[in-house]
Parts: sequence; structure tokens; C-alpha cells
Amino acid sequence: MSSFHSRKAPKWLKHFITNANNSLTGKYNLYRGKKLNFLKVILILETSVLPTILPWVIFCGMYGFIVTILCKRFDFFNGFTNKNGVLTNAIFAFNIGFSLLLVFRTNTANERFWEGRKLWGSLVNATRNLAQGIYVIVKEKSHKDKVKKEATIRLLVAFAVAMKLHLRAEPLDEQLASLISEMQYLKLKETHHPPLQISLWIRDYLQYQHEHNSLDIYQLTALHNLVNELVDILGGCERILKTPMPLIYSIVLKQLLLIFCLVLPLEIVGDLGWWTGIVTAFITFILLSIEEIGSEIEEPFGHDPSDLPLDVICNTIQRNLEELISLAPSSNEFDWRA
Repeated sequence: MSSFHSRKAPKWLKHFITNANNSLTGKYNLYRGKKLNFLKVILILETSVLPTILPWVIFCGMYGFIVTILCKRFDFFNGFTNKNGVLTNAIFAFNIGFSLLLVFRTNTANERFWEGRKLWGSLVNATRNLAQGIYVIVKEKSHKDKVKKEATIRLLVAFAVAMKLHLRAEPLDEQLASLISEMQYLKLKETHHPPLQISLWIRDYLQYQHEHNSLDIYQLTALHNLVNELVDILGGCERILKTPMPLIYSIVLKQLLLIFCLVLPLEIVGDLGWWTGIVTAFITFILLSIEEIGSEIEEPFGHDPSDLPLDVICNTIQRNLEELISLAPSSNEFDWRA
């Protein structure tokens, strides 16, 4: 048993560690729909960043070690390591430059991430509103009408799933196939934009109901507006996907980070000695981790652990609408006055 669970550990430390574990694992479960222990969550999150930055961390650590050897054994950098303030001022200037750029990059990536999350949250609300509107407003004249209505509501789930696959540039999958007819599935395989095609089928259903006097013009307009909202959400996600951050920001930021990591050992070797390589590697790890996190979340629709949980959101939409279909009574049978 670890020390913080032992009787000798302070109560405040036990409380802090327990809350940290519960908070992290609880958030991951809410975010990804998976119940994992504290260590597994940490490993999953770290493995998304570590493979990319590890070679550079090792390189900078080895470079710091080589600088220490050349300084201590061969007096190679005596002119640089003297306390003349040149390196200190240079590092200070680099700090200002890449700190501002790093903050800008991180903030911009966060804005893209949260805008994507807001759009998918709006998608959940729009599909619920549209499904309820179709179920309550569209009149059922026969059992066939009810079947068509339920199939159209499932098209809303299919829209969300197709949108997820479209943003990830992935082919149609079994979940989507289970939500539509075989003919519709074959049609989607031929189109270049499946979610847009699905929205057209929903509009076509609404127009058909209007032409057969199951919807008046005002109800039709209201439901069409909700479909417009679905298409607008799709367009907003495509804008995030197809408008990446300018590459020049990433290039300049990496250049400044590299220069900083090359100059830093020359400044600290006089004070830290043989610890220079370890400290350089640690600082490199922190800076590159922040930069890589920004790079990861600026494209929020992928499969990385820090990306948006699109699978969980789509499953939530499907669960909500299937409950509506299975639990809500027919509009002909329901009497709120009873």
C-alpha cells in the first residue's frame, strides 16, 4: 500500500490525493465514457504527447551533458559562462519572444477546441428539438406514417454520426448503416458529403408532410429552421477543420524553442555543473509539452485523448432519440388533459 494511504501520512495529504484521483478519473469517465484508474488515465494522456517530444528532450539533455563536459574538462565555454550578462540578457530576450508566441498559440488552440465543443453541444440541442418537433407536430394518419416518422428521427442520429466521420475523413461505419436503410446507405457511399445528403432527406420528408397536409406552412418553416441550424453547425465545424493555424507560427515557435534550449546550458552550466543536462531536459520537456498540447487540441475532431469525445456525444444523441421513439406515445394517443 502506498505511503499516502498509511496511518503515518497526514490527513490533508490523504484528502488531497483522494480528491485528485477522483477528480481526474471522474472527469475522464465523463469525457470519454471509460472508467479507468488514476495511473491509466495519466499514461493515456501522456502517451499522446510523449512520443513526439521525447527525441527532442533526449537530444537537449545530451547536449547539456556535452556542454558540461566541454566546460568542466576542457574549459571550452569559459568566454560564454563568465558572468558578463550577455547570455542572461539573450535568454531573457528569448523568454519574452517565445513566451508571447507560446501563449498566443495555446490560447488560439483553446479557442478552436471550445468553439468545436460549443458547436457539438448545439448539435445535441438541435437534434433533440427537431426530433421532438417532428414527433409532436407531424400528424400520423396510419402505421406507415409512424414508421416513416421514426425513420426520419433516426436520420438525425445518422446526421451526427456522418458528421463525425466526415470531420475525421473516415469511411461509413456500421453504426451509420444501422440507422438508415440499405438503399440510403448505398446512396451515401456514392456521395462526397454524407451529412449534407442526410439533411436533404430530412428536408424532403418535411416537405412531403406539408404537401400531404400533415404540416402547415408555419410548422414547416419552424422545422426547416432547425434543419438550417444543423447545417450551420456542420459548416462551423468544417471551418475549424479547414482553416488550420498559419504554419509560420509553428515554425517560428519551434525555432525559438530550439535556440533557447541550445543557449540555456551555456548560461546554467557554471552554477549547476553536472546537473545541467538533467535540468535542460526537464525544461525542454515542459516547454515542448505545452507546445505539443496546443498543436494537438487545435484540431479537436480526431482520436487523440485530448480531442473532443465525438463518439460519446453521438452515442448520447442516439440514446436520447431512441428513448423518444420507444417511450413517447403516438400523437394520436396522447392527451395531456387526461
